[in-house]
Amino acid sequence: MSHPASLAMAAMGIALSLLPLPGRTQDAAASGAAACPTPAEIGALHLYGAWQATWDGLDEPATLTLGRNLEHPDGVRGEIRRGAAQALVAGDVDDGDFTLEESTDGQTISATWTGRVVDTACGKEIRGTWTRAHDGAAHPFVLRKRPGWQ
Repeated sequence: MSHPASLAMAAMGIALSLLPLPGRTQDAAASGAAACPTPAEIGALHLYGAWQATWDGLDEPATLTLGRNLEHPDGVRGEIRRGAAQALVAGDVDDGDFTLEESTDGQTISATWTGRVVDTACGKEIRGTWTRAHDGAAHPFVLRKRPGWQ
């Protein structure tokens, strides 16, 4: 025969087991996966995949696709698409600091990205400043990792 206090304790234990642990995402806590990486632990491999880029002061978002850089194994390379426009990108992350160079012609740098991996985003958000090379115009940016290729 069940005792009401025992049922209440069991229910509370189940409810507490569903709460995320500090420093872990709910998915990681539920699956037993390791804690989220800190910005200092983020490396090139964490950057691989599709990212959504938005800028303060610019209306159109863009998609950034990053992958392995054969010339620099600690870095990334890929492309950015803004509507029909496309540019090449290459960069890296070091101790949480993110840098990326953008080139519309594959020869010269048309813009630079400097930023920082967000502490609480498990390596899935980067914030910083995008600076256009020809006129120095600077806009704050946010990169968010898109679901899928993780």
